[in-house]
Amino acid sequence: MFINISPLKNYRDFRLLFFSQLISFFGSMITYVAIPYQVYALTKSSLLVGFLGIAQLVPVVLFGLIGGAVADSMDRRKLLLMSESIMSLGALGLLINSMLSTPSVVAVFVLTVFMQAANGFHRPALEALNQKLVEPKDYPSISALGAFKHSVGAVVGPALGGVLIATLGAKAAYTVDFLTFIIALSLIYKVKKIPPAEAAATLSLKSFFEGLNYAWNRPILLGSYVIDIIAMTFAFPMALFPALGDQWGGAKAAGYLFSAMSVGSLVMTLLSGWASKFKRHGRGIIISATLWGFAIVGVGFSRNLETALFFLILAGAADMLSGLYRGTIWNETIPNSMRGRMAGVEMISYMTGPLIGNARAGWVATVTTPSFSIYSGGILCVVGVITCALFLPQFWRYRSQAS
Repeated sequence: MFINISPLKNYRDFRLLFFSQLISFFGSMITYVAIPYQVYALTKSSLLVGFLGIAQLVPVVLFGLIGGAVADSMDRRKLLLMSESIMSLGALGLLINSMLSTPSVVAVFVLTVFMQAANGFHRPALEALNQKLVEPKDYPSISALGAFKHSVGAVVGPALGGVLIATLGAKAAYTVDFLTFIIALSLIYKVKKIPPAEAAATLSLKSFFEGLNYAWNRPILLGSYVIDIIAMTFAFPMALFPALGDQWGGAKAAGYLFSAMSVGSLVMTLLSGWASKFKRHGRGIIISATLWGFAIVGVGFSRNLETALFFLILAGAADMLSGLYRGTIWNETIPNSMRGRMAGVEMISYMTGPLIGNARAGWVATVTTPSFSIYSGGILCVVGVITCALFLPQFWRYRSQAS
């Protein structure tokens, strides 16, 4: 019933990589709160907070695809070291800007885009490297461990970020983020050099389009991308957390809101042992995305912090269950020679939705109210996911062939 941690015991390099990313993700989630809260504090505009998502969208799409092709053609460890180093410079830039008497909002946007571009190389390298470090029988377990890592960082990071911002300011949050990158880099350096995948593609325009074509012609992969994009585009509420935090207690309340979904994710991850026995992964993703939408409707109708946190925890649990099944489908059905390019496509699928969703939420809240923006998005999510499921019968019927 409980999460399987045997890959951490059995694979030294996976263990080093896991803890390096747990540490760096912890710091990144502190910054994840600091950036929108700083922008809102400087501008008092939910619309500008939402526009952070639009600003990050271009590097996610462009560099996610390019980074995936690069990850399939070179030493993934080296690429991971390079991208983490660049991201650490971005965190340092945010720290320096926050120490100015009047921090620049433009600089926050530019540095956020800069770090997202580096992440376009980081994420494909990480996903492809993970697949090389364990045996195929452990793919469901590393998907659960990856979800656990994400959940722990996303619970503790935003909550601590809210406290740091409230007591010491944004500069403290950015300092911690920079230091976690340094620690992570030292751990990645100890991982043995990993050669390119068997039959690795030469970096070229042809290999770039091969990745897109591979995803487009596989309904199971396509369904996993489309369902998540729909759910997040309509029902991702995080751009409104700074404004809601202002209503319900300030930076600390905002930190709790940013952490709440990850509490649900963490609980679901810890109890994920049963999920590996459920083989109808397509059906699981569709049901989970629908439950996510209903939970977000509950957030929209909440009239106090405690109720909103409750529904956000439910939403996080539903989203994590969907993520577990998506990760297992990707690892089971994609050969390692294509893993980097597909990880780039995956990154676009699970980041595009939230980025557009934040922009949608911010804009709708500006012309209506934050509450209407949230619950109307949840309703649209439910309708969109069910409609999509009707057009993807093969995805609904998909059954894992893994033993």
